Amino acid sequence: MSLSLNPTSKSCRIKRLKIGITLGDPSGIGPAVVAGALKSTGRIADFTIIGSGYVYRKAGGLQLGAVRPRFIDIDNVRHKAFRFGRIDAEYGRASIEYIDRALGLLSSGDIDCLVTAPISKEAVSLAGNKNFTGHTEYLAEKTGVKNFSMMLLNRCLKFFTVTRHISLRDVSDRVKQRDIINCVILADSALKKLFLVAKPRLVVMALNPHASDGGLFGKEETLVIAPALNKCRSRQVRLDGPLAADAAVGLLKDGLYDCAIAMYHDQAMIPLKLIDRHSGVNLTVGLPFVRTSPLHGTAFDIAGNPRAANPSSFIAAIKLAAKCALNLKRA
Repeated sequence: MSLSLNPTSKSCRIKRLKIGITLGDPSGIGPAVVAGALKSTGRIADFTIIGSGYVYRKAGGLQLGAVRPRFIDIDNVRHKAFRFGRIDAEYGRASIEYIDRALGLLSSGDIDCLVTAPISKEAVSLAGNKNFTGHTEYLAEKTGVKNFSMMLLNRCLKFFTVTRHISLRDVSDRVKQRDIINCVILADSALKKLFLVAKPRLVVMALNPHASDGGLFGKEETLVIAPALNKCRSRQVRLDGPLAADAAVGLLKDGLYDCAIAMYHDQAMIPLKLIDRHSGVNLTVGLPFVRTSPLHGTAFDIAGNPRAANPSSFIAAIKLAAKCALNLKRA
């Protein structure tokens, strides 16, 4: 997932991107990782940060590095009462306001793509949005997109997930043929358009252990997943499966496939975090713009200590957003 952008090159001047960044939950690790990430990526694009200037300064921002981004200061956090590491309705409300402002900038063309720092679903819920399940669903709802998916990746592995942030006990009921087909088609298209893979090779992970061993441990592979994959093959998608999840991950890591389709969130997250959590990125596919985020949460436990914030995942998210947005411009 490497990206080399020379801001002085002719192609970079022509293709220069405008990247928007939201600070996420003000009380979380977002402001600190944004500040740290821009120290090494600040010259690859024109950046616009959306968030609280007061919080960003407390996290070490605006004084770091020679490149100063444009900053849209939404002063929606009480200064005297502010504390890092706190789950609070005020901070949940603030983080949503940052996203909404970014959507306006995307709509007007002021920014080309978006990188979002982590937010707290609990804080957003406390702010009154009881049905909030994450950035992915919120952005899809706000843009009117019905067919979208979560792509989770690092420098070694790429995954799409059929289901997202739901209880494990609900996964079997939510793994439907139409959702598998939509996920596979989105993955095939994204690899071609965003990653310039001419002929993607996909592997689809089974839901049950050992791909159910012929129905001994469940029927989903036979009744749901396999029929969905046959319909995908009729659309000329190159794929194998359903394969036992452990086997699929091993083959993906060995380079036999470009991407794996996971049935649920942790089928993808566990191997990603084990192999290289510092280069992990979440990419939302299906939106009318490129959106990425780091593959970690708000880290409230260390949010008050900016020196403990590792910006590596956010750096990877910025570089991936730039790479995908540039590939779309070249298309």
